[in-house]
Amino acid sequence: MASIQDISVSAVINLLSALFFLLAFAIVRLQPINDRVYFPKWYLKGIRASPRSSGAFGNKFVNLDFRTYIRFLNWMPAALKMPEQELIDHAGLDSAVYIRIYLLGLKIFVPITMLSFAVLVPVNWTAGETLEHIEDLTFSNIDRLSISNVPSGSQRFWAHVMMAYVFTFWTFYILYKEYKTISTMRLHFLASENRRPDQFTVLVKNVPPDPDESVDEHVEHFFRVNHPDHYLSHQVVYNANKLAELVEKKKSFRNWLTYYQTKYERNPVKKPKIKTGFWGLWGKSVDAIDYYMTEIEKLGKEEAEEREKVITDPKAIVPAAFVSFKSRWGAAVCSQTQQSRNSTNWLTEWAPEPRDVYWDNLSIPYIQLAVRRLLMAVALFFLTFFFMIPIGFVQAFASIDGIKKVLPFLKSLIEIRSASKYHLFVIVNVFFGSIITGAAFQQLQRFLDQSPTEIPKTIGVTLPMKATFFITFIMVDGWAGIAAEILRLVPLVMFHIKNTFLVKTEHDREQAMDPGSLNFSVSEPRLQLYFLLGLVYSVVTPILLPFIIVFFAFAFMVFRHQIINVYDQKYESGASFWPDVNRRILIGLGISQLLLIGLLSTKDTAKSTPLLIVLIVLTIWFHKLCKGRFESVFVKFPLEDAVVKDTVERTTEPNFNLKEYLRDAYLHPVLKMVEFEVPKEIDEENNPLVATKRTTQRSSKTVSNGTAEDGL
Repeated sequence: MASIQDISVSAVINLLSALFFLLAFAIVRLQPINDRVYFPKWYLKGIRASPRSSGAFGNKFVNLDFRTYIRFLNWMPAALKMPEQELIDHAGLDSAVYIRIYLLGLKIFVPITMLSFAVLVPVNWTAGETLEHIEDLTFSNIDRLSISNVPSGSQRFWAHVMMAYVFTFWTFYILYKEYKTISTMRLHFLASENRRPDQFTVLVKNVPPDPDESVDEHVEHFFRVNHPDHYLSHQVVYNANKLAELVEKKKSFRNWLTYYQTKYERNPVKKPKIKTGFWGLWGKSVDAIDYYMTEIEKLGKEEAEEREKVITDPKAIVPAAFVSFKSRWGAAVCSQTQQSRNSTNWLTEWAPEPRDVYWDNLSIPYIQLAVRRLLMAVALFFLTFFFMIPIGFVQAFASIDGIKKVLPFLKSLIEIRSASKYHLFVIVNVFFGSIITGAAFQQLQRFLDQSPTEIPKTIGVTLPMKATFFITFIMVDGWAGIAAEILRLVPLVMFHIKNTFLVKTEHDREQAMDPGSLNFSVSEPRLQLYFLLGLVYSVVTPILLPFIIVFFAFAFMVFRHQIINVYDQKYESGASFWPDVNRRILIGLGISQLLLIGLLSTKDTAKSTPLLIVLIVLTIWFHKLCKGRFESVFVKFPLEDAVVKDTVERTTEPNFNLKEYLRDAYLHPVLKMVEFEVPKEIDEENNPLVATKRTTQRSSKTVSNGTAEDGL
């Protein structure tokens, strides 16, 4: 039978694995030849110089100062030294707030863990319920520390209900306090950040077609009419996807050309060859340098032709544009108001930072994009549902005893416990999939033999039984996974490959660095699994909580180090993702309350159900409270702050040319070397009319004066 000793052994194994990664990192990062892999952020800022540029020959590659190896763990306190405001200036608010998510986990679960061990663990351990009499169920000794050990109908369950209330209100308090802090940080950041193009620009989608004007002319006409005092300029969106592909392909071929030229320079006796067939595996063997030079020349001609086509073909312009205004106030008003009586036309929103624009999607028509999203949602639903089948099979092997139950002929092959390291679908397939399908396989015989009325009880007792699996998951995916993150093995190998075969100049060496960045859309939802596990098992099986705390503490330190020294964020949203963080934690809290109701319903404690339903209602109320109190800060820009920043800039920089500053900020990157025809300036003070090519007669007043109706 699996026991606490099994978990202890597994914990030691995973802890040793994490320590191995940390020791490897501590040694490898000290080598001068790896300096650009583990400190790329400082190189990109121009602050750090390569240690390979000076010193003895051996010191250029290997650190021979043995005193530094004694202090190999000094990166840990160094990661914690930088003050938060300095961290924001160094890495941005997004990165600083992302780290606070791990700190938030510690704030929530450290007090909850102490209370759980002080109250619930003694209550569970001394309950005296013997589990062996429940036939065909797979239990472990850990279950004796969980709610499973409390007999049905026991008054001890009121301790669990009371603690559920305490944990819920503590979570409310911490979340509210953190939401308030992050809101203040965001407002301060927006008020103090430097001028950026997105502060003056809105993204306009679904520009309606006009029979007399091009998209370019129509956009200018509409905004000159409807925002006459604040419109500055605009940039239409070009469908340059094919051109971008050609540019990327040409860049790839240049890298290969550099590689073969470097190879030939090092061994001029033999010219490198390449096969022209699929992946270079077969086909005619030709001179590699001549081949890539010829291909690059061909691609150059295709690129020039495609660029000319994009510039001159009206069909290359999609019904979307980036519209810039003379002030932040003008952009804020436009982005937060409806532009047309037809709510599906002239859709406006704050423009993303230029680095964060996904150009491929902008070229997709609005309706087609909506249909694609619908199809993806349907496909995701079916993929998630049917993925339960392999997950269920895997869950049969989530414990040693489970394997023995389902496949007894494998008993002799069992030596160690393992768990899936990564998960594809965070809540549905890892959490619910592990519980539900785990019940279907581990309790297979009982499902087949028992009456239908007994099935809810079997599923109910499964929740604490899966604690063993989730503890192992936390150690493998959490502890060892975070330790592997700091080692950066793949970027290390790739850098040295590029540095050996492609790098000729310092610029090439900078291009070979791969600092990476935090992908909030992926990493943050995945992180929520640990909040969910902690909230669910805080009342059910508290023994899981210390493993959660170790994960949050370790991850906090590691990611703080990575953000300070490694990651180079591609964009900055001003922590606009925080409402999603708050909402997902509350969803996890609600799930924990629902599961506790289901679990207690199998323990003959029907009187507790109304009290737990009250908790769910309070959680929904708290979500609405936070949404109404704070969320607007993250989706809207206060006009008051916009006016203040505009006034300060006009006073301190009266001659700043904003139009020139924004001229090509939102031009597709592959078109930035192209000269475009600049529209003729209009004397707005002496000419109240708006130039137009429209010949369609809607009304004499509209045509002659260019009123708002004309723009519609």
